Amino acid sequence: MKNNGHKNRKALVKIKSLPIMPANLIDQAITSGADLEKLEKLLILQERFEANEAKKAYHRAMTAFKANPPDIEKDRKVKFLNVKYSHASLANVTKKINEALSKHGLSASWSVTQNNNISVTCKITHEQGYSEETTITAPADSTGSKNVIQAIGSTISYLERYSILALTGLTTYEMDNDANNVNNANNVVETTIKVSSDGNIEI
Repeated sequence: MKNNGHKNRKALVKIKSLPIMPANLIDQAITSGADLEKLEKLLILQERFEANEAKKAYHRAMTAFKANPPDIEKDRKVKFLNVKYSHASLANVTKKINEALSKHGLSASWSVTQNNNISVTCKITHEQGYSEETTITAPADSTGSKNVIQAIGSTISYLERYSILALTGLTTYEMDNDANNVNNANNVVETTIKVSSDGNIEI
């Protein structure tokens, strides 16, 4: 029998080590009959792990979104008395941005509060649960011949547009000059707050 030199030769197989996941530790703990205290600690570890993964997924998605941002043109012209300006309508801004965000598992929403001033908060949430938000506050836009309701609605519309543009880091072509209407009437106060799904706040 011919010996070709391969007899008794052992093949070496490289086994890639896998990272130990909290979920695997929980399974092992249950199998081994771990007590409740240990399981609770492992569950907390799992929650922190998932929150961190969600945060990283959010930032990856935002990076991809900003790599190919939507073009937002000014589609509205306003003229009354001696005031004249152009701006991107709320519908245009939200449609273009939300369509682009959704391609990366992101979505935007708003909430409004009113005291002496009007505050609009824009929140962008990733499908894994992590979110960041920004709040912009300003007085009612009393320029022109607006009644009280129109003044409030004008400011809300303005703040909704600018809050999502600020949070996404985008601008419209030749950034809207209708900001002058609010600024000329009163000072605008801006506060930015970022909140993660696990309750951490960055100002």
